[in-house]
Amino acid sequence: MNNVRISDLYDLSHTDAKEYLEGFTYPWEALKGISDFIISLGKTLSPDEYDNPSENVWVHKTAKVFPTAYLGAPCIIGAETEVRHGAFIRGSALVGKNCVVGNSVELKNVILFDNVQTPHYNYVGDSILGYKSHMGAGSITSNVKSDKTNVVVKDGDDKMETGIKKIGAMLGDFVEVGCNSVLNPGTVIGRNSNIYPTSCVRGVVPENSIWKTGGVIVTKE
Repeated sequence: MNNVRISDLYDLSHTDAKEYLEGFTYPWEALKGISDFIISLGKTLSPDEYDNPSENVWVHKTAKVFPTAYLGAPCIIGAETEVRHGAFIRGSALVGKNCVVGNSVELKNVILFDNVQTPHYNYVGDSILGYKSHMGAGSITSNVKSDKTNVVVKDGDDKMETGIKKIGAMLGDFVEVGCNSVLNPGTVIGRNSNIYPTSCVRGVVPENSIWKTGGVIVTKE
């Protein structure tokens, strides 16, 4: 299956998870170990650069965490990132530099590359969001199938068994997701692609594409 490997989707120079992700071929393979990775990475962070407000929670001294935000362990909040009012980080979240975690946003078992924006009412679970990707207001990742069976990544007639019950979405670098869209379990969106608002997306969206109303995919000109 093409265009779903980590090397296809991400420039790993834009995340502190570079060495960790280099150990896998497909991004969903990395989901199981995110929590342990964050704890091991956090213990190497300099106290001159990072505060440690509670066990296994590290916040860069230049980050801004609003007083009503909740930071569950383990998590790392990168430099110049904003975690705004009412944000709920349930844990197992590596949030990169210059990110926005907005009001009423919930994160769980995720890697956010640098400059990612999840600014308004987003749920992002069991997902990896690439450099400068953006979730429009109200857009969410659905991470469990209704029948609770393992997630299968589908690209047309091609299918890849993951052996995993919880997989949200894998967004490549520079992906734009329109407002109030739902990314179904196992969705993979290639680099530089756009999703129309209110879309219900499933399967693989190729890089440099636009997912339009009704699931029509066209190549960017």
